[in-house]
Amino acid sequence: MQFERPIPSQFHCGKYQLDLSRAHVMGIVNVTPDSFSDGGRFASTNLAIEYAHRLIEEGADILDIGGESTRPGAIPVSLEEELDRVIPVIQALSKQTSVPLSIDTYKPEVMRLAITAGADIVNDVRALQEDGALEVVAKSHAGVCLMHMQGNPQTMQIDPQYDDVIKEVSQFLIERLKIAEQAGINKERILLDPGFGFGKRTAHNVALIQNLDKLAAIGQPLLVGLSRKSVLGAITGGDEQQRVHAGLAAAVISAMKGAKILRVHDVKATVDALKVVSAIQNNI
Repeated sequence: MQFERPIPSQFHCGKYQLDLSRAHVMGIVNVTPDSFSDGGRFASTNLAIEYAHRLIEEGADILDIGGESTRPGAIPVSLEEELDRVIPVIQALSKQTSVPLSIDTYKPEVMRLAITAGADIVNDVRALQEDGALEVVAKSHAGVCLMHMQGNPQTMQIDPQYDDVIKEVSQFLIERLKIAEQAGINKERILLDPGFGFGKRTAHNVALIQNLDKLAAIGQPLLVGLSRKSVLGAITGGDEQQRVHAGLAAAVISAMKGAKILRVHDVKATVDALKVVSAIQNNI
């Protein structure tokens, strides 16, 4: 693997520094009516805030707040609607909680206003490729997650093709990492995400799980989002609500292979599973 270097020992995001000697759990807060797993359940500001507090009680280290679904076939929402959904939630939680808040968006203006409202991390499925996105993050103290996606949410699962999925995903992440660093974003502020389910067939997703250690060799902490994804359903036959156990297996495997952030719906179960991983890895 080219570009190999030691993974930073800490992830710097806003006013927080996360110790990367263990894997952390990122709880998902979808303030949307159409997310694939829990769309509509927490679409109001008050419900989203209440749910976020519950995830913290269950052990979430980070909260990822999104106002636009990126599931396959999702319909884009306007800038104004996305802002109306997420900014009040971030403003409230930044005053009420003491965990890093992540904004799940690709829109630079949402990034900017979310950071102003209290977001500590930008989680971008387009890896800061939108005009102005690099500059917004570079001018802030926020951490950022750069994700690989082939195509866009509307078309990405129609017919994804790769000659070598590990090589192509790695090359993309290395390229975006270099560009981010050149823009002034320090490596301690950067996470990389292979983008499970974003323009990948089941075989592609499985290959990425099998080779996570190779992606970790890039030298940046990895964020993995496999929770309730279709690849787990393809393996087990279960629908979104029947993939908890499969998701725990994926989370454990990912952590054992070097993932540092696990983005999940099922926080308490994942927290418990990762305690076992940490105990084994640290001989406790």
